[in-house]
Amino acid sequence: MCGIVGFVGKDNAVHKLIHGLKTLEYRGYDSAGVALLQDNDITVVKDKGRIANLENILNYEELTGTIGIAHTRWATHGIPSKDNAHPHMDPHHHFAVVHNGILENYLELKDFLLSKGYSFVSETDSEVIPILMEYYYEQEKDVLKAFKKTLKDLRGSYAILVISPLLPNTILVAKKNSPLVIGKGKDGIYAASDIPAIISYTKDFYFLEDGESAVIDDEIHFYDSEFKEIHKDSKTIHWDMSAIDKNGFPDYMLKEIHEQPDALKNSLNGLDHPVGFLNFSLDKKYLESIREIYIVACGTAMHAGLVGRYAIEQICRIPTRVEVASEFRYQNPIVDEHTLCIFISQSGETADTIAALKLAKKLGAKTLTITNVFESSITREADYTIYTHAGPEIAVASTKAYISQVGMMVALAIYIAELLGKNQSEVAQIKKELLELPSLMKQVIDKNQEYLKIAKKMVSVQDLFYIGRGNDYHVAMEGSLKLKEISYIHSEAYQAGELKHGPIALIEDGTFVFGIITDPKLSEKTLSNLEEVKSRGANVVLVTNEDIKEDIVIPIPKTNTLLSPILAIIPLQFVAYFIAKEKGLDVDKPRNLAKSVTVE
Repeated sequence: MCGIVGFVGKDNAVHKLIHGLKTLEYRGYDSAGVALLQDNDITVVKDKGRIANLENILNYEELTGTIGIAHTRWATHGIPSKDNAHPHMDPHHHFAVVHNGILENYLELKDFLLSKGYSFVSETDSEVIPILMEYYYEQEKDVLKAFKKTLKDLRGSYAILVISPLLPNTILVAKKNSPLVIGKGKDGIYAASDIPAIISYTKDFYFLEDGESAVIDDEIHFYDSEFKEIHKDSKTIHWDMSAIDKNGFPDYMLKEIHEQPDALKNSLNGLDHPVGFLNFSLDKKYLESIREIYIVACGTAMHAGLVGRYAIEQICRIPTRVEVASEFRYQNPIVDEHTLCIFISQSGETADTIAALKLAKKLGAKTLTITNVFESSITREADYTIYTHAGPEIAVASTKAYISQVGMMVALAIYIAELLGKNQSEVAQIKKELLELPSLMKQVIDKNQEYLKIAKKMVSVQDLFYIGRGNDYHVAMEGSLKLKEISYIHSEAYQAGELKHGPIALIEDGTFVFGIITDPKLSEKTLSNLEEVKSRGANVVLVTNEDIKEDIVIPIPKTNTLLSPILAIIPLQFVAYFIAKEKGLDVDKPRNLAKSVTVE
């Protein structure tokens, strides 16, 4: 979940590396560092904390190298510290390495290297890479052979960049189960863990597959897992760089909440056209053959999947299960050629989700992914891809990507129902209301100052609860997660009917409880549950599209029950945001979290 950047060219490297790191800081921000090749030596500068800390100690006048690598870290092994920060070097300073991923056999490799007399500075798994390269170099006296032997020894996930004065004007690159792209610009060649780091320098990208490596100097030489040279074609990617500006907003998260109507509108562009216009690519014959659908995802994407399951089962009448990706592989899933498996990932790099997808394919299922990132790893694994068009999402806590995922899941349910000829009048009405949602979302967003008033009542609370039934429970789950992520307040989401089976013991005088009511078939039951918590002293905040009297009510427009989560979540996003801001917290980079979860 770390960010890496590399540059080979004629220009000064350090400015390009720092620029790239800043665009990747959502990947990790407990330490950062750069390594440059200059004067036939390696210069490393690194420090604990944010990239700003690193900038404060950089002497730009002395750092004149035109070849370098850089890293921003999300800790997996070892506490945040200067010693544990990347880049790492071997004791002889022959090799500097930045690494994203986890080496599963690093203890075995470390013990081996200790037995050979090598010493270690850090607590990280990554430090074994440069030291192992040094070990093999002493044997082979050949940097490339040392690199190849080192890669053969590594188990786990990695994206690696290596520089060495023994091989000047060169960066060595390797990838396995961790994202990595190479871009060729007019002023040099770039490598990074994510496109945004280098998109301002080039639009032409090469994508390495797992097990592949590259040698970058004046050109790029690609190699397969057996180190046979291969040819790769570049792909041109056009991104609007203004999309990653704050555009006057104080934080990316607030900007992205406000962008949600346009994100949904862009994702649904074309839905009002005949069947197949969105090119979901699933034909009627195949859909008639499936017996079950699995939706597999993590975190917020999993919550979008729960809303999607509700839509698929309601209008398509196909049994659908939602599984957490990190559990899917370990429960011996009953999946075969009659199963459609849908995988949702904002970044397209979520390690657990990609691993689950690979297993589903191995078991014979058709795989479809919903993602926001063009040419991400998951798109190259899946049989079918549906892109959300939310635009770059920078804040760690997902908002507009979630809304777009929910919209595309409902759109997919509509598509399947239309192809199979099921519930056509109901489906036509849902489609109509789905296309009207962006304007209704703007109405909800325009009331944001009302949500600020509510948030101020909750700044000092220690616990918060969210309850709902049916789709409203799925909203409760996502609302609770948003609060946890950015305010660090303990919160829980429960099915309203489950309160009496244990959780109501947690309710005491002054406890705040969010109730979500958007389904008229379930409103009376949920209202009864809210009365139960009120009788025990709870303060109820009700999000509803019905005319219900309560002490604190957040009204939202009426829409179909399958679509109401898109409107109901917006006030909860705002409340979480405002609570965090009132507490003086960094809403874009919450502690311990990273945007793209590329380790299992």
